[in-house]
Amino acid sequence: MEFQKDNTFVKGRLKSVTYAFKGAVKLISTEHSVMVQFSLGILLTIAGFYFDISHEEWLFQIFAIGLVLSVEGLNTAVEKIADFIHPDYSKRIGFIKDIAAGAVFFAAMTAIVIGLIIYIPKFI
Repeated sequence: MEFQKDNTFVKGRLKSVTYAFKGAVKLISTEHSVMVQFSLGILLTIAGFYFDISHEEWLFQIFAIGLVLSVEGLNTAVEKIADFIHPDYSKRIGFIKDIAAGAVFFAAMTAIVIGLIIYIPKFI
């Protein structure tokens, strides 16, 4: 049996990237917590150039910014799905939302520690 070449692979990937980009724009433009995190990411990027942080510090900083934004996006998705499934108050839905928010807390605390490790020596 001969397999035909899938000519839609590239188009399919481009569509996926387009949807992902649209989702990122929606996340940044509609969710206040993401707006704050994104703004902090921009400020830290400017600080990285100002303080001329090392290659390794850039890697950790970019990872931390991406981690927080990614987990914040997943938290938002969990909240939106939970609200869609059960619009009224529910103790069980609240528990699920709290767990998702806890994941954001861990990511944010990790990012803060990384930021402190990078920037405290610049001020000492």
